[in-house]
Amino acid sequence: MSLPNQIAAWLREQLAAAGADGFVLGLSGGVDSATAAALAVRAVGSQRVLGALMPCHSQPEDAHLAHLVADTFGIPTVTVDLCGAYDALTAELPASEHRLAAANIKPRLRMVTLYYLAQSRNYLVLGSGNRTEILVGYSTKYGDGGVDLLPTGNLYKTQIWELARQLGVPQQVVERPPTAGLWPGQTDEGEMGITYAELDRVLAAIEAGNTSGIEPATLEKVQRMIARSAHKRAMPPVFEWKGDEETST
Repeated sequence: MSLPNQIAAWLREQLAAAGADGFVLGLSGGVDSATAAALAVRAVGSQRVLGALMPCHSQPEDAHLAHLVADTFGIPTVTVDLCGAYDALTAELPASEHRLAAANIKPRLRMVTLYYLAQSRNYLVLGSGNRTEILVGYSTKYGDGGVDLLPTGNLYKTQIWELARQLGVPQQVVERPPTAGLWPGQTDEGEMGITYAELDRVLAAIEAGNTSGIEPATLEKVQRMIARSAHKRAMPPVFEWKGDEETST
C-alpha cells in the first residue's frame, strides 16, 4: 500500500475510534496544510473536510493560495477574520520587547477557532506539523501544535514536498517559501537560520547516530534547538505528591 493510502487508512481508523464525522484544518496557502488537506480528502472525501481560512493581518497571497488548494481538492471552506480579535487582545496586553510574544497570539487564535469549528460539527482538528518542525520545536505551543491528529508528523519537511507533488498539490503552493505568517516577510528558514534541506540532513544524521559528516557548529545549533524545545514534545510535568516526609532534627 502506498504511503498516501496508508495515511488515509490511518485517518479513517482515528476518525472511527473517536466517533467523529470529519476533519477541520487551517488552510494557510502553504505546502504542509495543503498536503494534510489532500490526505484528508483521500481518507473521507472532500465533503467531510472543512478548510478554515483565518486571516490575521495576513498577506493577500495566503488567501489566494488557500482557495487554490480548496478548489483543487473540492474542499468547502469558511473564512474567520481574526484581525479584530487579535487587535482587541493586544491592545489590552502590556507591551513586550519580544516580537514573538505578540506574533504567537495569531496561531493560538487559530487553534481556538479550529476547535470551535470542530466541536460545532463533531469533527477532529487535523494538524499539518512535520517531523522536522516537531524535532526542533518550530511550532507555537497551544497554537499550531494544538491539534487532534498529525498525519504527516513522521515525515521530514523534504519528504512533505515529495508527498505534496505525488498528491497533486498545486505547484505554486509547493514552490512557495515556507512561512508561519507571523509578520510580513517572515519565512521559516530565515527565522531558524538554516534551510530545511540542511536541517533534515542533520536531523537524519542525529537519529542515525552518525554525525561525523556534519559541521560541528551546525550540529551544535541543531542539538541546541532540539534540547530547548523538549517541553513542546511532552505533556506538562505533573508534581507527584508522595505524602508528608518526616524531617530529621
